[in-house]
Amino acid sequence: MSSTKRIAINTGGGDAPGLNAVIRAAVLSARSRGWDVLGICRGYQGLLDTHLTKSLDHDSVRGIAHLGGTILGTSNRGNPFDYPVELGNGKIETIDRSDQIVENFHKLGLDALIAVGGDGSMEIAHRLCKKGMPIVGVPKTIDNDLSGTVVTFGFNTAMSVATEAIGRLHSTAEAHERVFTIEVMGRYAGWIALYAGLAGGADAILMPEIPYDIDVVCDKILRREAHGRRFSLVVVAEGARPVGGEMTIKEEREPGRELVLGGVADRVAHEIEKRTGKETRSVVLGHLQRGGSPTPYDRILALRFGAAAVRVIAEGKTSVMVALDPPVVRTVPLAEATRRMKTVPLDGDVVCTAREMGLSLGDE
Repeated sequence: MSSTKRIAINTGGGDAPGLNAVIRAAVLSARSRGWDVLGICRGYQGLLDTHLTKSLDHDSVRGIAHLGGTILGTSNRGNPFDYPVELGNGKIETIDRSDQIVENFHKLGLDALIAVGGDGSMEIAHRLCKKGMPIVGVPKTIDNDLSGTVVTFGFNTAMSVATEAIGRLHSTAEAHERVFTIEVMGRYAGWIALYAGLAGGADAILMPEIPYDIDVVCDKILRREAHGRRFSLVVVAEGARPVGGEMTIKEEREPGRELVLGGVADRVAHEIEKRTGKETRSVVLGHLQRGGSPTPYDRILALRFGAAAVRVIAEGKTSVMVALDPPVVRTVPLAEATRRMKTVPLDGDVVCTAREMGLSLGDE
Protein backbone atom coordinates (compact mmCIF):
# COMPACT_ATOMS: atom_id res chain seq x y z
CA MET A 1 0.00 0.00 0.00
CA SER A 2 1.11 3.55 -0.76
CA SER A 3 1.93 6.03 2.00
CA THR A 4 -0.02 8.73 0.15
CA LYS A 5 -1.51 11.34 2.47
CA ARG A 6 -2.35 14.32 0.26
CA ILE A 7 -3.84 14.20 -3.22
CA ALA A 8 -5.32 16.72 -5.63
CA ILE A 9 -8.05 16.61 -8.26
CA ASN A 10 -8.74 18.81 -11.26
CA THR A 11 -11.26 18.89 -14.10
CA GLY A 12 -10.07 20.00 -17.54
CA GLY A 13 -11.40 20.50 -21.04
CA GLY A 14 -15.05 21.04 -21.88
CA ASP A 15 -17.51 20.38 -19.07
CA ALA A 16 -19.53 17.16 -19.08
CA PRO A 17 -22.35 15.86 -16.90
CA GLY A 18 -20.85 13.70 -14.16
CA LEU A 19 -17.82 15.79 -13.21
CA ASN A 20 -19.21 16.60 -9.78
CA ALA A 21 -20.01 12.93 -9.18
CA VAL A 22 -16.35 12.04 -9.83
CA ILE A 23 -15.21 14.74 -7.42
CA ARG A 24 -17.62 13.55 -4.73
CA ALA A 25 -16.60 9.90 -5.00
CA ALA A 26 -12.88 10.70 -5.08
CA VAL A 27 -13.06 13.02 -2.08
CA LEU A 28 -15.15 10.68 0.06
CA SER A 29 -12.96 7.69 -0.87
CA ALA A 30 -9.79 9.61 -0.03
CA ARG A 31 -11.14 11.06 3.20
CA SER A 32 -12.23 7.57 4.33
CA ARG A 33 -8.52 6.70 4.18
CA GLY A 34 -7.59 9.74 6.23
CA TRP A 35 -6.09 11.61 3.26
CA ASP A 36 -6.26 15.33 2.57
CA VAL A 37 -7.73 16.40 -0.77
CA LEU A 38 -6.95 19.62 -2.61
CA GLY A 39 -9.19 20.85 -5.41
CA ILE A 40 -7.33 22.46 -8.33
CA CYS A 41 -9.55 25.05 -9.98
CA ARG A 42 -9.85 25.88 -13.68
CA GLY A 43 -8.10 22.82 -15.06
CA TYR A 44 -4.34 23.10 -14.72
CA GLN A 45 -4.52 26.85 -14.07
CA GLY A 46 -4.71 26.20 -10.34
CA LEU A 47 -1.24 24.66 -10.48
CA LEU A 48 0.09 27.82 -12.11
CA ASP A 49 -1.77 30.25 -9.85
CA THR A 50 -1.86 28.30 -6.61
CA HIS A 51 -4.39 30.62 -4.97
CA LEU A 52 -6.87 28.86 -7.28
CA THR A 53 -7.01 25.83 -4.99
CA LYS A 54 -9.28 24.80 -2.15
CA SER A 55 -9.42 22.06 0.42
CA LEU A 56 -12.14 19.49 -0.17
CA ASP A 57 -13.91 17.56 2.57
CA HIS A 58 -17.25 15.92 3.22
CA ASP A 59 -19.07 19.24 3.43
CA SER A 60 -17.52 20.46 0.17
CA VAL A 61 -19.01 17.61 -1.84
CA ARG A 62 -22.34 17.15 -0.07
CA GLY A 63 -25.25 16.95 -2.51
CA ILE A 64 -23.30 17.56 -5.73
CA ALA A 65 -23.42 14.18 -7.52
CA HIS A 66 -26.62 15.07 -9.39
CA LEU A 67 -25.44 18.54 -10.44
CA GLY A 68 -24.08 19.44 -13.87
CA GLY A 69 -20.91 21.46 -14.35
CA THR A 70 -18.04 21.22 -11.88
CA ILE A 71 -17.47 22.87 -8.52
CA LEU A 72 -13.79 23.22 -9.49
CA GLY A 73 -14.40 25.00 -12.79
CA THR A 74 -12.73 23.94 -16.00
CA SER A 75 -11.02 25.28 -19.08
CA ASN A 76 -10.21 24.08 -22.59
CA ARG A 77 -7.44 26.64 -22.87
CA GLY A 78 -4.17 27.01 -21.02
CA ASN A 79 -2.27 23.87 -21.99
CA PRO A 80 0.85 24.27 -19.80
CA PHE A 81 3.05 22.91 -22.61
CA ASP A 82 1.59 25.41 -25.07
CA TYR A 83 0.49 28.23 -22.79
CA PRO A 84 -0.86 31.37 -24.52
CA VAL A 85 0.77 34.67 -23.50
CA GLU A 86 -0.41 38.01 -24.85
CA LEU A 87 2.38 40.23 -26.10
CA GLY A 88 2.47 44.00 -25.88
CA ASN A 89 1.57 44.40 -29.55
CA GLY A 90 -1.68 42.47 -29.14
CA LYS A 91 -0.30 39.28 -30.60
CA ILE A 92 -0.29 35.96 -28.78
CA GLU A 93 2.56 33.49 -28.52
CA THR A 94 2.80 30.26 -26.57
CA ILE A 95 5.38 29.16 -24.02
CA ASP A 96 6.09 25.98 -22.04
CA ARG A 97 5.10 26.39 -18.36
CA SER A 98 5.04 22.70 -17.52
CA ASP A 99 8.08 22.92 -15.22
CA GLN A 100 6.20 25.45 -13.11
CA ILE A 101 3.30 23.00 -12.85
CA VAL A 102 5.62 20.29 -11.52
CA GLU A 103 7.36 22.70 -9.14
CA ASN A 104 4.08 23.95 -7.66
CA PHE A 105 2.76 20.40 -7.36
CA HIS A 106 5.67 19.58 -5.05
CA LYS A 107 5.45 22.91 -3.20
CA LEU A 108 1.86 22.09 -2.32
CA GLY A 109 3.04 18.84 -0.73
CA LEU A 110 1.01 16.66 -3.06
CA ASP A 111 1.54 12.94 -3.50
CA ALA A 112 -0.69 12.38 -6.55
CA LEU A 113 -3.11 14.12 -8.89
CA ILE A 114 -6.41 12.80 -10.21
CA ALA A 115 -6.81 14.46 -13.62
CA VAL A 116 -10.34 14.32 -15.01
CA GLY A 117 -10.66 15.14 -18.69
CA GLY A 118 -10.79 14.13 -22.32
CA ASP A 119 -8.09 13.41 -24.86
CA GLY A 120 -6.39 16.80 -24.47
CA SER A 121 -6.32 16.58 -20.69
CA MET A 122 -5.05 12.99 -20.77
CA GLU A 123 -2.29 13.97 -23.19
CA ILE A 124 -1.20 16.75 -20.82
CA ALA A 125 -1.33 14.29 -17.91
CA HIS A 126 0.79 11.80 -19.84
CA ARG A 127 3.44 14.44 -20.59
CA LEU A 128 3.48 15.63 -16.97
CA CYS A 129 3.95 12.04 -15.81
CA LYS A 130 7.09 11.92 -17.92
CA LYS A 131 8.31 14.89 -15.88
CA GLY A 132 7.84 12.96 -12.66
CA MET A 133 4.31 13.93 -11.59
CA PRO A 134 2.30 10.94 -10.31
CA ILE A 135 -1.10 11.16 -12.02
CA VAL A 136 -4.15 8.94 -12.43
CA GLY A 137 -6.51 9.94 -15.24
CA VAL A 138 -10.30 9.74 -15.33
CA PRO A 139 -11.88 9.69 -18.83
CA LYS A 140 -14.47 12.40 -19.42
CA THR A 141 -15.96 13.62 -22.66
CA ILE A 142 -19.42 13.77 -24.18
CA ASP A 143 -17.75 12.91 -27.51
CA ASN A 144 -16.89 9.35 -26.35
CA ASP A 145 -13.71 9.52 -28.44
CA LEU A 146 -11.16 8.59 -25.80
CA SER A 147 -9.30 5.36 -26.45
CA GLY A 148 -8.81 2.75 -23.75
CA THR A 149 -12.32 2.81 -22.27
CA VAL A 150 -15.53 1.35 -23.66
CA VAL A 151 -17.36 4.57 -22.80
CA THR A 152 -16.62 7.92 -21.17
CA PHE A 153 -18.98 9.51 -18.69
CA GLY A 154 -20.90 12.42 -20.16
CA PHE A 155 -21.68 10.62 -23.41
CA ASN A 156 -24.86 8.95 -22.20
CA THR A 157 -26.30 12.26 -21.01
CA ALA A 158 -25.40 14.12 -24.20
CA MET A 159 -26.85 11.33 -26.31
CA SER A 160 -30.04 11.33 -24.22
CA VAL A 161 -30.47 15.10 -24.56
CA ALA A 162 -29.95 14.88 -28.33
CA THR A 163 -32.37 11.97 -28.62
CA GLU A 164 -35.08 13.90 -26.80
CA ALA A 165 -34.51 16.94 -29.02
CA ILE A 166 -34.81 14.84 -32.17
CA GLY A 167 -38.05 13.36 -30.86
CA ARG A 168 -39.48 16.83 -30.20
CA LEU A 169 -38.52 18.02 -33.67
CA HIS A 170 -40.20 14.98 -35.21
CA SER A 171 -43.70 16.27 -34.43
CA THR A 172 -43.14 19.81 -35.69
CA ALA A 173 -41.38 18.56 -38.82
CA GLU A 174 -44.31 16.29 -39.61
CA ALA A 175 -46.89 18.98 -38.87
CA HIS A 176 -45.29 21.49 -41.24
CA GLU A 177 -43.95 18.95 -43.76
CA ARG A 178 -40.43 20.29 -43.35
CA VAL A 179 -36.94 18.92 -43.31
CA PHE A 180 -34.88 19.56 -40.19
CA THR A 181 -31.12 19.26 -39.95
CA ILE A 182 -30.03 18.82 -36.32
CA GLU A 183 -26.40 19.56 -35.49
CA VAL A 184 -24.92 17.67 -32.55
CA MET A 185 -21.52 17.79 -30.91
CA GLY A 186 -18.81 15.15 -31.13
CA ARG A 187 -15.95 16.96 -32.87
CA TYR A 188 -14.13 14.39 -35.04
CA ALA A 189 -16.20 11.37 -33.93
CA GLY A 190 -19.81 10.51 -34.73
CA TRP A 191 -20.86 8.69 -31.56
CA ILE A 192 -23.52 11.20 -30.47
CA ALA A 193 -24.91 11.59 -33.99
CA LEU A 194 -25.14 7.85 -34.59
CA TYR A 195 -26.65 6.83 -31.26
CA ALA A 196 -29.02 9.79 -30.91
CA GLY A 197 -30.03 9.62 -34.56
CA LEU A 198 -30.79 5.92 -34.34
CA ALA A 199 -32.64 6.21 -31.01
CA GLY A 200 -34.50 9.37 -32.05
CA GLY A 201 -35.83 8.05 -35.35
CA ALA A 202 -33.74 10.13 -37.75
CA ASP A 203 -33.92 9.44 -41.48
CA ALA A 204 -30.29 10.30 -42.23
CA ILE A 205 -27.18 10.54 -40.08
CA LEU A 206 -24.04 12.33 -41.24
CA MET A 207 -20.82 11.54 -39.37
CA PRO A 208 -17.14 12.50 -39.68
CA GLU A 209 -16.26 8.85 -40.32
CA ILE A 210 -18.32 8.76 -43.55
CA PRO A 211 -17.96 11.75 -45.91
CA TYR A 212 -21.43 12.47 -47.23
CA ASP A 213 -22.76 12.92 -50.74
CA ILE A 214 -25.50 15.55 -50.52
CA ASP A 215 -27.24 14.05 -53.55
CA VAL A 216 -27.56 10.75 -51.70
CA VAL A 217 -29.13 12.55 -48.73
CA CYS A 218 -31.55 14.41 -51.00
CA ASP A 219 -32.48 11.20 -52.76
CA LYS A 220 -33.47 9.71 -49.39
CA ILE A 221 -35.67 12.75 -48.67
CA LEU A 222 -37.34 12.63 -52.10
CA ARG A 223 -37.99 8.88 -51.83
CA ARG A 224 -39.71 9.50 -48.50
CA GLU A 225 -41.75 12.24 -50.18
CA ALA A 226 -42.81 9.86 -52.93
CA HIS A 227 -44.09 7.43 -50.29
CA GLY A 228 -46.15 10.10 -48.55
CA ARG A 229 -43.63 10.90 -45.82
CA ARG A 230 -43.39 14.64 -46.46
CA PHE A 231 -40.88 15.41 -43.71
CA SER A 232 -37.40 14.23 -42.81
CA LEU A 233 -34.92 14.52 -39.96
CA VAL A 234 -31.22 14.67 -40.75
CA VAL A 235 -28.82 14.43 -37.79
CA VAL A 236 -25.47 16.04 -38.56
CA ALA A 237 -22.34 15.66 -36.43
CA GLU A 238 -20.46 18.95 -36.13
CA GLY A 239 -17.43 17.31 -37.76
CA ALA A 240 -19.30 15.92 -40.78
CA ARG A 241 -17.88 16.83 -44.17
CA PRO A 242 -18.88 16.30 -47.79
CA VAL A 243 -17.02 13.94 -50.11
CA GLY A 244 -13.87 15.75 -51.19
CA GLY A 245 -14.62 18.67 -48.86
CA GLU A 246 -13.57 19.98 -45.48
CA MET A 247 -15.19 20.25 -42.07
CA THR A 248 -17.12 23.45 -41.37
CA ILE A 249 -15.12 25.81 -39.16
CA LYS A 250 -16.94 28.24 -36.89
CA GLU A 251 -13.83 30.00 -35.57
CA GLU A 252 -10.21 30.02 -36.65
CA ARG A 253 -7.72 28.42 -34.31
CA GLU A 254 -6.00 30.70 -31.80
CA PRO A 255 -2.75 29.80 -30.02
CA GLY A 256 -3.52 27.51 -27.08
CA ARG A 257 -7.09 26.85 -28.24
CA GLU A 258 -8.68 23.95 -30.06
CA LEU A 259 -10.31 24.32 -33.45
CA VAL A 260 -13.96 25.37 -33.13
CA LEU A 261 -16.32 23.46 -35.42
CA GLY A 262 -19.86 24.56 -36.23
CA GLY A 263 -22.32 25.55 -38.92
CA VAL A 264 -22.49 22.31 -40.87
CA ALA A 265 -26.22 21.80 -40.22
CA ASP A 266 -26.99 25.15 -41.82
CA ARG A 267 -24.73 24.26 -44.74
CA VAL A 268 -26.51 20.95 -45.27
CA ALA A 269 -29.95 22.54 -44.86
CA HIS A 270 -29.18 25.11 -47.56
CA GLU A 271 -28.09 22.40 -49.99
CA ILE A 272 -31.14 20.24 -49.27
CA GLU A 273 -33.59 23.10 -49.82
CA LYS A 274 -31.83 24.12 -53.04
CA ARG A 275 -31.91 20.59 -54.47
CA THR A 276 -35.31 19.34 -53.27
CA GLY A 277 -37.38 22.51 -52.94
CA LYS A 278 -38.40 21.34 -49.46
CA GLU A 279 -38.55 23.97 -46.71
CA THR A 280 -35.58 23.10 -44.53
CA ARG A 281 -34.64 24.41 -41.10
CA SER A 282 -31.45 23.84 -39.11
CA VAL A 283 -31.19 23.44 -35.35
CA VAL A 284 -27.93 23.51 -33.40
CA LEU A 285 -28.17 21.76 -30.02
CA GLY A 286 -24.76 23.02 -28.94
CA HIS A 287 -24.00 23.26 -25.24
CA LEU A 288 -27.42 21.91 -24.25
CA GLN A 289 -25.74 18.53 -24.62
CA ARG A 290 -23.15 19.39 -21.98
CA GLY A 291 -25.34 21.05 -19.39
CA GLY A 292 -27.71 19.86 -16.72
CA SER A 293 -27.94 16.84 -14.49
CA PRO A 294 -26.19 13.63 -15.58
CA THR A 295 -28.30 10.59 -16.38
CA PRO A 296 -28.31 7.84 -13.74
CA TYR A 297 -25.94 5.83 -15.98
CA ASP A 298 -23.41 8.66 -16.18
CA ARG A 299 -23.79 9.41 -12.48
CA ILE A 300 -23.00 5.83 -11.48
CA LEU A 301 -20.13 5.55 -13.97
CA ALA A 302 -18.60 8.80 -12.73
CA LEU A 303 -18.88 7.67 -9.10
CA ARG A 304 -17.21 4.37 -9.99
CA PHE A 305 -14.40 6.16 -11.81
CA GLY A 306 -13.78 8.57 -8.91
CA ALA A 307 -13.60 5.83 -6.31
CA ALA A 308 -11.46 3.64 -8.59
CA ALA A 309 -8.93 6.45 -9.11
CA VAL A 310 -8.37 6.67 -5.37
CA ARG A 311 -8.02 2.89 -5.06
CA VAL A 312 -5.43 2.93 -7.81
CA ILE A 313 -3.42 5.60 -5.99
CA ALA A 314 -3.70 3.60 -2.76
CA GLU A 315 -2.17 0.64 -4.62
CA GLY A 316 0.77 2.81 -5.61
CA LYS A 317 -0.08 2.97 -9.33
CA THR A 318 0.23 6.14 -11.40
CA SER A 319 0.66 7.08 -15.07
CA VAL A 320 -2.57 5.20 -15.73
CA MET A 321 -6.17 6.01 -16.57
CA VAL A 322 -9.17 4.24 -15.09
CA ALA A 323 -11.36 2.74 -17.79
CA LEU A 324 -14.60 0.83 -18.17
CA ASP A 325 -14.14 -2.73 -19.37
CA PRO A 326 -17.59 -4.20 -18.55
CA PRO A 327 -18.38 -5.35 -16.03
CA VAL A 328 -15.30 -3.95 -14.26
CA VAL A 329 -13.32 -0.74 -14.05
CA ARG A 330 -9.66 -1.40 -14.78
CA THR A 331 -6.62 0.71 -15.63
CA VAL A 332 -4.81 1.37 -18.89
CA PRO A 333 -1.49 3.20 -19.34
CA LEU A 334 -1.96 6.87 -20.14
CA ALA A 335 0.16 6.27 -23.23
CA GLU A 336 -2.42 3.77 -24.49
CA ALA A 337 -5.35 6.05 -23.65
CA THR A 338 -3.91 8.87 -25.73
CA ARG A 339 -2.44 6.82 -28.59
CA ARG A 340 -5.37 7.29 -30.97
CA MET A 341 -8.81 8.83 -31.22
CA LYS A 342 -11.68 6.38 -30.81
CA THR A 343 -14.00 6.86 -33.77
CA VAL A 344 -17.13 4.94 -34.76
CA PRO A 345 -16.17 1.56 -36.28
CA LEU A 346 -17.85 1.38 -39.67
CA ASP A 347 -18.17 -2.40 -39.48
CA GLY A 348 -19.74 -2.25 -36.02
CA ASP A 349 -23.22 -3.56 -35.34
CA VAL A 350 -24.70 -0.11 -34.61
CA VAL A 351 -23.75 1.14 -38.07
CA CYS A 352 -25.02 -2.13 -39.55
CA THR A 353 -28.28 -1.72 -37.64
CA ALA A 354 -28.75 1.80 -39.01
CA ARG A 355 -28.15 0.64 -42.58
CA GLU A 356 -30.41 -2.39 -42.26
CA MET A 357 -33.22 -0.18 -40.95
CA GLY A 358 -32.98 2.00 -44.04
CA LEU A 359 -31.28 5.06 -42.59
CA SER A 360 -29.07 7.01 -44.96
CA LEU A 361 -25.51 7.59 -43.79
CA GLY A 362 -24.87 9.84 -46.75
CA ASP A 363 -22.86 7.37 -48.79
CA GLU A 364 -25.42 5.02 -50.33
